[in-house]
Amino acid sequence: MYNRVILVGRLTADPELRQTPNGIQVCSFTLAVDRAFSGKGGERQTDFIDIVAWRQTAEFISRYFSKGRAILVEGSLQVRSYTDKNDQKRRAYEVVADNARFVESKSAAQSAGSALAFPSDSDAPPAQNAIAPAYSSGAVDDFAEIDDDGDLPF
Repeated sequence: MYNRVILVGRLTADPELRQTPNGIQVCSFTLAVDRAFSGKGGERQTDFIDIVAWRQTAEFISRYFSKGRAILVEGSLQVRSYTDKNDQKRRAYEVVADNARFVESKSAAQSAGSALAFPSDSDAPPAQNAIAPAYSSGAVDDFAEIDDDGDLPF
């Protein structure tokens, strides 16, 4: 079986960071995700999806993301069953985040009026802030020659 969810959206509020009695960090927030199609009248539909992150992922999200910021979340869908205060059986659907990434540049985040400035490269964890180099011109000078010893690695 396979359960994998990848979402890109904007936080509807600042993430809420808490700790369990055992000291494990947990962060919860809601993500607004636009649907790929428009509804009647041409209006875009939006889904509001509850997200939960644990440990380092929770700390990372609560530190670098705030209301309105765009985020990519990878995780799995989890369904919880519970009984509410009126003795009605309910189900809660949420995504348990394994990973989170930035999806907008520093300038885009600041121009969108974000309350939290994009962290500098030295502030963010290396695995979360790695950006591949861009080769925009396609010129020969953009590439470096690799010495070939004739021995293939496979």
